[in-house]
This record gives sequence, structure tokens and C-alpha cells, in this order.
Amino acid sequence: MGVAQFGFPQVEILNPEQVAGVTFYNEQVSATSEILRRIPSVDQLLHRPSIEDLSAKYTRKLVVREIQGYLTQLRQQVSEDRIDAGGLEARLASVEQAVAERLARCLSPSLRKVINATGVILHTNVGRSPIAPAALEAARDLACSYSNLEYDLEAGERGHRDRHFDERIRRLLDCESATVVNNNAAAVFLILNTLAAGRKALVSRGELIEIGGSFRIPAIMTQSGAVLGEVGTTNKTRLADYQAAIDDQTALILRVHPSNYKIVGFTERPALKDLADLARRTGIPLVKDAGSGYLFPIPHAAMRNEPSVAEALRAGADLVCFSGDKLLGGPQAGIIVGRQELIARIRRNPLMRICRVDKITYGLLDWTLTEYEKGSYLETLPVYRMLLAGKEEVGARAAHLAERLSGLGYRTELGDGVSLIGGGSAPGETVPTTLLLVSSAADSASRLERRLRLYRSPILARTENDRLVLDLRTVIAGEEDEIYAALSDPEWEGEREKNLSGADQG
Repeated sequence: MGVAQFGFPQVEILNPEQVAGVTFYNEQVSATSEILRRIPSVDQLLHRPSIEDLSAKYTRKLVVREIQGYLTQLRQQVSEDRIDAGGLEARLASVEQAVAERLARCLSPSLRKVINATGVILHTNVGRSPIAPAALEAARDLACSYSNLEYDLEAGERGHRDRHFDERIRRLLDCESATVVNNNAAAVFLILNTLAAGRKALVSRGELIEIGGSFRIPAIMTQSGAVLGEVGTTNKTRLADYQAAIDDQTALILRVHPSNYKIVGFTERPALKDLADLARRTGIPLVKDAGSGYLFPIPHAAMRNEPSVAEALRAGADLVCFSGDKLLGGPQAGIIVGRQELIARIRRNPLMRICRVDKITYGLLDWTLTEYEKGSYLETLPVYRMLLAGKEEVGARAAHLAERLSGLGYRTELGDGVSLIGGGSAPGETVPTTLLLVSSAADSASRLERRLRLYRSPILARTENDRLVLDLRTVIAGEEDEIYAALSDPEWEGEREKNLSGADQG
């Protein structure tokens, strides 16, 4: 009886000729182990003269960490059969260079300049409004030395840091007082916590917004200690709705900037002036979250529906808060302007110290607001130069770059398009622009986009219909040269590897 009858597999005996040339598992393991044994130890590498130089330049701890990382990577590649003995020898021959490159990569700044060719002027992901170079120069001395940040030079005693900001913005906006914190979310929080903790703040249901990073007005109100009093409906809120909601527990009325969205069609909400009249009659402060930091109205089609800070104050808002790094054109900050008595209460809030800004922010704000006072801000602030650039001006720059790229063999075309304000400002509004459309017989649009994004000076663009789309409205003058360099560099694959944060491949 054969063993197969009991369900056991039949065993076939191979003769020597049949197994010739077959590599068995144990032989593979042995070969891999032999290759792995060729990898030197960390201690052996540390005694090489070029590695000793790196230890002297940096620290031994840092050099050891990068050597360990590189050797671990080599072992993994060998174990996974990604490199053979010859490949390992090539890697080991350049181990000093690889370690030096890893050190340079880990010590390079994570926060880097990028070139914005998306056409979104206030792109939150890339830092919103660029700072004018002159503003940075004005703040440089403050950054590199001591300052009178909280010292009154005339009195010879301690002063308040807001004095460097308060007087200028009061003159500019003709308001009673002002203070500044680290961003507008903090400004909203401090106002609510100071004026409405444990009491009710009225907000229209159409203004219970969420913006980037899951910032929700109801959540901020809860954390501040204020009690949310919802008024009206999503699309219609009338003055009578606010009036009916006011009781002895009502601390303030909050009008919120509709950041990043617009409700159209069958809608209604009271004018800010009417809301201010109601607040004045009932003795309840009216707070306007102006969000975008649009100080004064300008004659531009995209801004026709954007409420300005100056208009909100004239309408009778008791407090107005807004961002510094959006349409104001300055650094990240949350600015609160309005009635002196309310500002004084906010300044006394213990949380104010947590949210205050540093001397660099004050310096940048001072320079920016000075440009407003001088009446030159439309020419000197980058955000307004971009916003006010005509379609023809953008088109002329695009045509020049297109001609240069055509000389490299790229197919280029100019097309009509729109730029966006971004940053939650002027939601739904667009600015006519001229787009540069680029394609290549050798590379897909997504590959070109990736090539720009991973270049040594990262360039952000978009793709559409298998073409790279560049909007030079948001490309600062002179940065076209970097775009040209990125698309002409024959070593871009090498640049890609250097920019990747993962394992070294070379």
C-alpha cells in the first residue's frame, strides 16, 4: 500500500542532474550574511580621517547617529535584496560623502522659502501675506539688540509694550484704543473670555463658522467660558431675532466674518449700523470679527463686498478684531481696536500675557502701519501689489517666461484664468489673470509639478488637463529665474533625492 492512500504527499527524489544550478534557501541566507559582514562597524568608520573631521565640525553624538542610520539602511537594503555585493561596495566607497550629506540634511532648516505660483494671494499653507523686505530691515535692529519694548525712556521706568502700537493705529483708524495678540483666534477668545465668561454671547446661526485647522466659533466660545446664544437661521437672521434673544444674561453681540464661504440667494442679515444701534440702546457691546484685516476700502472689483475695519468702526462697533497677516499686509497678529474701557479690561485679563506678541511683531506692525499713514501702502505692501497687478502686467511676465521655456523644448501657451484672494478674505471673489500653461513630451504634468515642488527652491503650482499651470501674479519679481532653473536643471532627480526627508538612495 502506498503512502498516498493515507493522504500524505508523495515525495519525489531528484537526481543530481535535476538540482544543478538551483539555489537553496540556506545558500541565499549564507550569501546575504556574507554581504552583511562586509559592512563596517560604527567605531571603524569613526576612525576614518574624513569622519573625524565631521566629528570636529559637528558633535560626535550627531555623527554617530547619522552613521548608525546610514548603516541600518544599508543592512535593510541588503536583507531585502535591493543591493548586491557590488552595489554595497559602491555605497561603502562613498560612505563619508553619504554621512556628510545626511548631516547637512538633518541640520538644514525645516521651514523654507517657497515660490507661490498658485495664484492664491493669501495662501494660508504658505504663510499668507509676504512681508515687505523694507519692513524686515526695519525690524532687524530690534531683533539683534536690546530695545525699549517695555521701558519708558522719558519717564525712566517700566512701560507697556502696546504703546509702540497703540498711538499709531489710533491715529490711523480714529479709534479710542487698541491692543495686539498673537493671532485673530486669540483676539476672539480673549474678548469672549473677558467680556462674556459665564454669560451669553449672541451669534447668528449663519455665522457659526469653521475655518482651517478645525477652528470653530462654538468651540472657541465654550473654551472661553462664554455661553453661545444662537440667533436666527442659517440663511436669514433679522434685527428682531437679536432683540428677542437679549435678556439679563446677555453679555455681548458677536458679528463674525464669513471666512471661506458665502451664503447667496434667499438671505438676510441686519446692517452692522442697525445692530450697533440695538447694542447701544440695550447697553450691550457689539463685537465685530473683521477677520481679513482689510483696513480701508479700495476701488477693486474683488473687494466690493469685503467689509473694512474703518467702516465697522464708523458703523458703531464697540470692538473690532482682525488678522495682521492677511489684507493688512503685515505679520501674524490679532489686532483689537475700539472702546478704551473694553480694551483696558482685555489688557488686564491674565491670559493676555499668554497671547502677547514679541518685539519683532511690534516692529513689523509699526513699519506696516506707517506705510498706511504715509498713504503708500498700495505700492509698498506685496499683498496689494499682487492684488492690483493688471491682467496685462501678469501676462507680459508670463509671455517672457514662456519664451524662455520654449527654448528648452517645452510646449507653452497663455490662457485666461482667475487668481484668488485666499486666507478667508473676499470669499467667492476672483481676480482675472493670465496663466502660463506648460507641457512636455518627456514628462507628464504631474511629474513637472513634482519636479518644481521638490526643487532646491520649492515652487508650488497646479495641474489641469495634463498641463502645468503657473499664475505669476503671486510670483515675486525675479523668482521667474528659479522656475526657469528648476525646469532646465538636468540634475533634478538628484535634487529630488536631496529634498526628500526619507532614506538616502545614492
